[in-house]
Amino acid sequence: MDLLRFSTAGSVDDGKSTLIGRLLFDSKGIFEDQLAAIEQTSRRRGYSQVDLALLTDGLRAEREQGITIDVAYRYFATPKRKFIIADTPGHVQYTRNMVTGASTADLAIVLVDARKGVLEQSRRHAFIASLLGIPHLVVAVNKMDLVGYDETVYDAIQAEFADWASRLDVHDIAFIPISALHGDNVVQRSLAMPWYQGPSLLYHLEHVYIGSDRNLIDVRFPVQWVVRPQTDAHHDYRGYAGQVAAGVFKKGDEVVVLPSGHRTRIKRLETMDGEVETAMPPLSVTMLLEDELDISRGDMICRPHNQPAVTQDFEAMVCWMADAPLRAGGRYSLKHTTRSVKAVVDDLRYRMDVNTLHRDERATELGLNEIGRVRIRTSTPLLLDKYELSRTTGGFILIDETTFDTVGAGMVVRAGPPQEVPEPDDVEAEATAA
Repeated sequence: MDLLRFSTAGSVDDGKSTLIGRLLFDSKGIFEDQLAAIEQTSRRRGYSQVDLALLTDGLRAEREQGITIDVAYRYFATPKRKFIIADTPGHVQYTRNMVTGASTADLAIVLVDARKGVLEQSRRHAFIASLLGIPHLVVAVNKMDLVGYDETVYDAIQAEFADWASRLDVHDIAFIPISALHGDNVVQRSLAMPWYQGPSLLYHLEHVYIGSDRNLIDVRFPVQWVVRPQTDAHHDYRGYAGQVAAGVFKKGDEVVVLPSGHRTRIKRLETMDGEVETAMPPLSVTMLLEDELDISRGDMICRPHNQPAVTQDFEAMVCWMADAPLRAGGRYSLKHTTRSVKAVVDDLRYRMDVNTLHRDERATELGLNEIGRVRIRTSTPLLLDKYELSRTTGGFILIDETTFDTVGAGMVVRAGPPQEVPEPDDVEAEATAA
């Protein structure tokens, strides 16, 4: 069955957790004991109805404050599709949590409170979704019941958000008016909004097409493990295990191993269920080659005439996740696919204001939850693609060498020696450069 990963984002009190609770409840995605537990908690607090937000707000601090702090993951399925939901925080101080939860999403739901309209945080979440390369965006205009299901309110929000989204790299955007509290247009179409002729939110999630979102052209296979059983039954067995990052591998294909540049052909592709003829993302396979080559963890198998950039210098957009700021000259460990190297931040090109898309080229550091463009040099060459080409081979994390904490998440913008940032400095150039 097809799997859709999606995240939710929005301002504080926009109803993200309630929406997910409503999706789980109305689609019969919760167990009886879970429902009984939140019913009991709701009664104890004196609520007039079941607070479905309790299904995802798991931390005690979240329940006390009525906000989402941590990233909560929930799983459910319908007859048409399986779903993994990442309920991400809306508050600006938890931007890093949102980036973490949305980094693997196929679709992002941005909630907008119908009473408040499009806020700075709404724009921020749309920008971050665009920056992370999430191909599908749904703007759910929530709490329509509190504005009398007024069509003019919805139309105004739709027009304002669409104008903002036109400045971003968003290719598929849908608008749906909902009431998460009462279930309007969440699972079933609402009778209270006859002026809305589109699908319910769940119907859209079930039918949004994600097959074309995968990069099946640029073949990439980062080697994670060299399999050498060295048993009597598999005395000469030598396989290379990992997850296909992009493209399609077939038995008999000619491939090249980087960084060595040695060429060979695929002898066999194996999975836990047996041998397969083809492998594509996100399948994990063991690849056997016709020639015995010196291949180790961190190497990459690709096509001879379609290779990533092999470079020690690149520029990237980085979301900073640590209390100690990022500055030029900072030294970190860098994890890219299955390879780990030492890295130094050569330069901070600019800091991005995610609310206005203005870049501050005079910035000298990135603080917690801030995003900027940096130039990085690594101790050994990496095998890089642009993030827009491949989210797997174009993404990386920075790790503090002392604490081993993940301090930054990066997306490769350009691989190669230093280059001046293009002008002019306007909003649209910002979105393109990002």
